[in-house]
Amino acid sequence: MTPDEYCQQKAARSGSSFYYSFLFLPTAQRRAITALYAFCREVDDVVDECQDPQLAGTKLAWWRQEVARIANGQPQHPVSQALQAVSGEYSLPQEQLQEIIDGMEMDLQQSRYLDFRALSLYCHRVAGVVGLLAAEIFGYQDRRTRKYAHDLGLAFQLTNIIRDVGEDARRGRIYLPIDELQRFEVTAADILNARHSENFRRLMDFQIERAEGYYAQAIAQLPAVDRRQQRPGLAMAAIYRTLLDEIRRDGCQVLRQRTSLTPLRKLWIAWRTWVRG
Repeated sequence: MTPDEYCQQKAARSGSSFYYSFLFLPTAQRRAITALYAFCREVDDVVDECQDPQLAGTKLAWWRQEVARIANGQPQHPVSQALQAVSGEYSLPQEQLQEIIDGMEMDLQQSRYLDFRALSLYCHRVAGVVGLLAAEIFGYQDRRTRKYAHDLGLAFQLTNIIRDVGEDARRGRIYLPIDELQRFEVTAADILNARHSENFRRLMDFQIERAEGYYAQAIAQLPAVDRRQQRPGLAMAAIYRTLLDEIRRDGCQVLRQRTSLTPLRKLWIAWRTWVRG
C-alpha cells in the first residue's frame, strides 16, 4: 500500500463528512487534503483509542518528532510520507501541524472547560488551524479568506461537540463550558448519566445557535474572488448545517444517540453545493 492509498483508506473508512466534501477536487488537491485529514485522524485516534494517558502522551511526542522529520525529508509513517510529498506544492507549516498536536494534548490534560474562551483555544488548535491549512491547499487570492477558513473550522468543531456530547461523556469528557451548564441548570452528572431534560434541550439549542452564528460569520467573510476555490469548505458547511438541523429536529437527543446523515445524503449535499459554486 502506498502512502496515498493509506491516507485514502483512512479517510474513506472514517465516513467523515470531510471525505465527501473533497471528492470533487482535482487530483493534486484531493491528494493533499486527504493526507492532511489522515494526519488529523491519526493524532486524534491516539487520544480517543489509547486508554493510558501516559502512553498517549508518548505517542503524541513521537508524532511531534515525526512532524519535524517531514520538514527534514525523512518521515517514517505513511501519512507523514504523503504530507511530505505534497509539502513542496502547498504551504503546510510545521508550526501549524505541531499546534494541532497541542490541541490533542489538551484532551490528556483536561476534561472540562470553565468558559467559552477556554474552549475556544481548544477549538482553534484542533480545527481552526486545520481550516487555515486547508485554505492553503484549496487556494485563495484574498488574505481575508484565511479568517473565513479559521472561523469555519471553529464552526465545524462546535458542531462535532454538539453531535458527540453523549459519546464524549462516555469517555469522561464534557466540552460544554461549565458556566453555561450552570446558566441552564444542567449538572455534569446529568450529562455523564445521560439524563435528558428540558433544561438540557435549551442548553443544546443555545450551542446550536452559536455554531450557526459561526457558520454565518465565516461565510459572510469569504471574498467573492475565492468562493469557487473554497467550495470544499462550503460543501462541508452545507453538510454540517444539515446535521445541526437534524439534531434540533430530533429534540437534541445527543446524550444517548449520535445523529448522522447517510453517505448518499452527504454526497448529494456536497455535489449540489459544488455545482452551485
